[in-house]
Amino acid sequence: MDYFLIDGYNMCFRAYYAMPELTRGDGFPTGALHAFFAGVLKLSSMDTPHSTAIFFDKGGSLRHREIYPQYKANRDAMPENMRMQIEPIMELCSLLGFFVKFQEGIEADDLLASAAEKLFSSGHKISIVSADKDFAQLIRPGVRQLLPPLKSTMGWRELDTVGVRLKFGVSAAQIPDFLALVGDNADNIAGIQGVGPKTAAKWIKDFGSAENIVKRASWLKPEKFQKIVAESADILSRNLQLVRLKTDYELGEISSRAPDFEGVIKFLEKMQMKRAVSSFKKFAKEQYQLDL
Repeated sequence: MDYFLIDGYNMCFRAYYAMPELTRGDGFPTGALHAFFAGVLKLSSMDTPHSTAIFFDKGGSLRHREIYPQYKANRDAMPENMRMQIEPIMELCSLLGFFVKFQEGIEADDLLASAAEKLFSSGHKISIVSADKDFAQLIRPGVRQLLPPLKSTMGWRELDTVGVRLKFGVSAAQIPDFLALVGDNADNIAGIQGVGPKTAAKWIKDFGSAENIVKRASWLKPEKFQKIVAESADILSRNLQLVRLKTDYELGEISSRAPDFEGVIKFLEKMQMKRAVSSFKKFAKEQYQLDL
């Protein structure tokens, strides 16, 4: 069985900003719900049959904050209209039959990575649905990343092992070393000052890892980086801990089921999502041969 593993908040944020401020008759915001449902319906029609799991953050990541208290401190608070739609989105995912997972103090990225490792080890093919570049480190034959469409008329874009090397200039296994060097502004992780993607990729090609780059700092070109890198060993070690995903959290059985067709339609009607109801009935006919 193939598995689609969805980065929940990544998809929610993209959905929220992709749509105008739509509301139900009583003023409840529904814009993110509209875009999110359209996105997961497209995903649910790809490479069928497959199982789907979706992962959410809850309370931030304790392990990251212990290493670096400023982790993600640069992020603005979630917009209130989006926050109001998170629970309904989770409810919708459950009605669609998805495995929904969140755990206090554990980042969704680590939960998803643990699921990917567990399922891959059991012989399943994995599609990681997220725009987050951290997940590139998990890619290998049998594990791909699906990047969001650039336009609504386009499909999801596949990132495989060849794509990772073309995009970043390093192998998937070397992505943590790459991110440790260049940093990650989205997570408030500063890299080595002045080191951009091309320089980082060249050093990794020449020396293999961030650890080896520190050991060979006196060999680096341009020479101005020799002292900077030698004095940045602790920063690189910290960054590696921050960007390397944990893959050993216990998740229990990861299983999904067929949608609750009646429940989904009732939910969409409650949210006054008329077009979504029509789309779901078409989906049920095409994928399950059901006339709703």
